[in-house]
Amino acid sequence: MDWNNIFTFIAVATLLVISPGPNGFLITKTVPLSGHRAGLANIAGFVAAFYVHGTLSIFGISILLVQSANTFLVFKMLGATYLIWLGLKSLRNAISKSTAENNLEAVLQIKPTSIKGAFFEGFLTNTLNPKVSIFYLAAFPQFIPVDGSAFSAYSLVTAHSLVNVVWFSAMVFTLTKVKNTTSHPKFKTWLNSITGVVFIGFGTKLALAKSS
Repeated sequence: MDWNNIFTFIAVATLLVISPGPNGFLITKTVPLSGHRAGLANIAGFVAAFYVHGTLSIFGISILLVQSANTFLVFKMLGATYLIWLGLKSLRNAISKSTAENNLEAVLQIKPTSIKGAFFEGFLTNTLNPKVSIFYLAAFPQFIPVDGSAFSAYSLVTAHSLVNVVWFSAMVFTLTKVKNTTSHPKFKTWLNSITGVVFIGFGTKLALAKSS
């Protein structure tokens, strides 16, 4: 596998990463509400999920997922349900924060997402997204030689992961620098409302997506 293929793949992966999607909105929700450590845990979850999808693609399991309409439907609906659940959770928090805005004791009862919880949110958001599997299944034949090894495939997964780490880490630390603004109760209520609607939108879009 030559460097030209790797750089071309990185360019494609970068365009995919920086385009608006569930990962960016998850980071945007997590950092102001739970801090930069939770945001970095989200990113760790993204990376772990990429290696899961990459491994499944290498061993051909994802091909069965995409080619089987019933299996794809089940997997797709799981992902859609999880995204909608994240959206409903954000809307619930927005309502709770709005109700508790003038009640300090109630505000203190609203707990931020733990590091472990943030990791699994990032992991499940990507693991349950069949579009990630489709991306790898489409990319591997384009950028890996016919006689390419599993090492070549994992090098692409690693490149994709590094692009995610760089882009979303920059987002995490940018959001951290404007902490005074993002920590305001009204901003958190607004943020939860917006991200809730967006996640429900992503989940609905995924649920209605066709396998072809």
